[in-house]
Amino acid sequence: MESSTAFSGDGHDGQAQPPAAASGTFRIGNDLTVHRLGFGAMRVTGKGIWGEPPDKAEALAVLRRSLELGVTFIDTADSYGPDVSERLIAEALFPYPQGLVIATKAGLVRPGPDQWVTNGRPEHLRAACDGSLRRLRLERIDLYQLHRIDAAVPAEDQIGTLKELQSEGKIRHLGLSEVSVAQIRHAQSIVPIVSVQNRYSLTDREHEAVLDHCERAGIGFIPWYPLAAGGLAAPGGRLERMARGYEATTMQLALAWLLRRAPVMQPITGTCRVSHLEENVAAAALALEEDDYRELAKL
Repeated sequence: MESSTAFSGDGHDGQAQPPAAASGTFRIGNDLTVHRLGFGAMRVTGKGIWGEPPDKAEALAVLRRSLELGVTFIDTADSYGPDVSERLIAEALFPYPQGLVIATKAGLVRPGPDQWVTNGRPEHLRAACDGSLRRLRLERIDLYQLHRIDAAVPAEDQIGTLKELQSEGKIRHLGLSEVSVAQIRHAQSIVPIVSVQNRYSLTDREHEAVLDHCERAGIGFIPWYPLAAGGLAAPGGRLERMARGYEATTMQLALAWLLRRAPVMQPITGTCRVSHLEENVAAAALALEEDDYRELAKL
């Protein structure tokens, strides 16, 4: 399907592939195909992921530029702002081009800046879904993810509510966030799960077993905080020295490693600046040599 914001270039047909296309594709469920390098819209909000962005015009420009660069997967949540990220996505991009998948989440509420509280009560999840549909101006959400499993609510009630919303036509596919392999399997005994969003990066591989499970099961793995490189990215460090050899930044190298790590990996990078977005998406075309990939894997 053609996007109304196709990247313009100098390919043989007068139009080059957009930069994000170099990351390859992944199928969400059996009916949605997206470029693997996506955009996370958490940081188009204010400080502490609270309120309006300090530069709304730049935030809207980032969202629009992401489509020009070939991003076909945007991840957000009702708790980002709260509500602000979803509203800005609709303001910037509606009517949405064909082929764009917007994923959103519910299950966290916000008492204040940098404060996150789980809420998996069925009535809250239902209200949250309706709110996201309204703000995003959608009739159905392509990918709806449980932001956290609430330990105070039976998991069957939380997953069961999402299954009901799916059967009502409000949700196409379902995903989970910050879960174990056992929790994924339990959820899948209730309803099909097509994505998992856990914290993962070059230097933070606590959820390696979850990633391996997703790879075996063909479940999309969406790493959040994917650019946590810590001291490895310090001036003169090993990552910086290797990046210079590729004429790339350390963050581009970290993203390239993630894309190489597993075919189900769908990194989402977030920013509130167009220049930073362009730098991140350029990582899609960075091909790591086998020896360098293995060296980074040992870090």
